[in-house]
Amino acid sequence: MIKMGKGQDLYKRAKQIIPGGTMLLSKRPEMFLPELWPSYYEEAKGCEIMDLDGNKFIDMSIMGIGTNTLGYGNKYVDQKVAEVIKKGNMSTFNCPEEVELAERLIEINPWADMVRFARTGGEANSIAIRIARAASGKDKVAICGYHGWHDWYLSANHNGGDDLSSHLIPGLSPNGVPKNLKDTVYPFNYNDFEGLLEIINSNDIGVIKMEVVRNFGPENNFLKKVRDLATKKGIVLIFDECTSGFRENFGGIHKKYHVEPDMAMFGKTLGNGYAITAVVGKKSVMESAEDTFISSTFWTERIGPTAALATLEEMQSLRSWEVITTQGSKMQELWKTLASENNLSISVGGIPALSTYAFNSDNALKFKTLVTQEMLKKGFLASTLFYACVAHTDEHIKLYGEALCDVFNVIAKCETDELNIDELLDGPVCNSGFKRLN
Repeated sequence: MIKMGKGQDLYKRAKQIIPGGTMLLSKRPEMFLPELWPSYYEEAKGCEIMDLDGNKFIDMSIMGIGTNTLGYGNKYVDQKVAEVIKKGNMSTFNCPEEVELAERLIEINPWADMVRFARTGGEANSIAIRIARAASGKDKVAICGYHGWHDWYLSANHNGGDDLSSHLIPGLSPNGVPKNLKDTVYPFNYNDFEGLLEIINSNDIGVIKMEVVRNFGPENNFLKKVRDLATKKGIVLIFDECTSGFRENFGGIHKKYHVEPDMAMFGKTLGNGYAITAVVGKKSVMESAEDTFISSTFWTERIGPTAALATLEEMQSLRSWEVITTQGSKMQELWKTLASENNLSISVGGIPALSTYAFNSDNALKFKTLVTQEMLKKGFLASTLFYACVAHTDEHIKLYGEALCDVFNVIAKCETDELNIDELLDGPVCNSGFKRLN
């Protein structure tokens, strides 16, 4: 039995004074282990986290929601940030690092000519949509994937129900989003070119925004067909690389498929845990930013661009994308092996660096909760996913595999009714998507 600790007590306080309990849905304890997740950290280094009670865990789960591919507290990045903090993070002048970073990102993306910076993925997505709408002169957008929390995106759920349910988070309510935004954003499914074509032919679409890849890759030349369609129709094509960027190559994963967008966003990995996101694009599109108002005080602070420049250096030095792809591939094979040895049916997906699996069972959510519960007891932060970082060694994967094998063995007995999953859980079942907290 896991004992309640300082983190759980603090989260109880947080829910009374912070709507939703946390600033990020993906960090709610209810998404992992309701009532028993440690919730808060004292220190994070490499791939280890210490909670408020001094317990250390190996993070074999989401590594800061995918932000820390270089591991927590990378020495070189932190050193560069510490140096500029001593010089001053903000002033009436602009920081020179933002110009250097813009030039670096254009060098990495030679199809692009201009860059705008922000500090979060949602901001970057909204900036990109504003610029693209201004450039195209049209309001309507076709989207595929998860693109943040802002009004323009959630308005899709005004169209006729839970239209965003197949785009990562089901059950999102558009409460507070103006109803007159109805029928301005149209979701389409990945690899469904005919579905996109129907949207384009039925609506005056000015922008196509999509993730290049998430759980699986393109089929039947899908990305090239989208690019050709956008070019033919004069539509601005945006690739959301906030999650996928710098995980399989040095830059956007679109390079792997030899398809260039008109705009792209980079986020999570760019600053290795420091807040920085970028919108890069062709001059013909990006210049439209000057014809609308896009401005924010803290987009001019110095830490983000400095961290990004240092992170890019470290990535190149370590060839981090190769390391995390290799470790992620090992994890996917481990899951398949453990499932086979225990006669469990699972589905494995995602690019290797962002690996996921799901139990093919009516009790899938209960099994997922049990994995988190039992692995926590064994010193691992774990769920049904693994975001790799360069600090994840073969030894970490080996120890994780040995621990998970024991849990899979228990789950196998639940599937054959030798054990009752309901009697094995120490608390409530984890949430599967958005759910209002009581």
